[in-house]
Amino acid sequence: MNAMPYEPPTHTVERSLRATTGARIVAGVDEVGRGAWAGPVTVCAAVTGLRRPPEGLTDSKLLTVKRRGELAEILRTWVTSYALGHASPEEIDGLGMTAALRLAAVRALEALPVRPDAVILDGKHDYLGRPWRVRTVIKGDQSCVAVAAASVIAKVQRDKMMAELGIDHADFGFADNAGYPSPVHKAALAERGPTPYHRLSWAYLDALPQWRHLKKVRSSAEGSGPEIEGQLGFDF
Repeated sequence: MNAMPYEPPTHTVERSLRATTGARIVAGVDEVGRGAWAGPVTVCAAVTGLRRPPEGLTDSKLLTVKRRGELAEILRTWVTSYALGHASPEEIDGLGMTAALRLAAVRALEALPVRPDAVILDGKHDYLGRPWRVRTVIKGDQSCVAVAAASVIAKVQRDKMMAELGIDHADFGFADNAGYPSPVHKAALAERGPTPYHRLSWAYLDALPQWRHLKKVRSSAEGSGPEIEGQLGFDF
């Protein structure tokens, strides 16, 4: 039997949080859709406890579509609890990505049946802040069980949402690209312009002269904090 191409996630960070802060309930939090041109940004908060995770659990991006779907089905009943939060394209345009991520994450955390004592947040930027007690972990979706679980559930759920949104916009290929830039998506965007699900404050519109008039510009008072990462341009 071949060895797994990656190290399985562990409870190391959660155990550390429990030991150093006294936290009893720790949620893993991960997002999907940050770099997409269309659709919401989706955040999952998952509480797993310290049980042994399902075999093959890792960052959703390292899994095939088939395996990701299978794991998501297992995880929905294996986790102690989970909840999803979304920020719409309109909220992303109005607030900026950093604030939209926080909004989606708070919605997910507040939807859990029990409020967590601490949060393991994937990445190096704490977009949650007070009053949440946060530990950021780079590549937490690979190394932490709860974050990996959140990663898989969030990805599968958002992909399903984008496929449903794409039914009336078949030329954009949302079922395949989930709103991210792809040749099919770019071609449809250039020909037909943005759908109601596109983020209209994003830089890709600068490369589309016939649709540039639709671009939304946030005032300095809106989303005044620094963006977590740059937007993907049309040449991506």
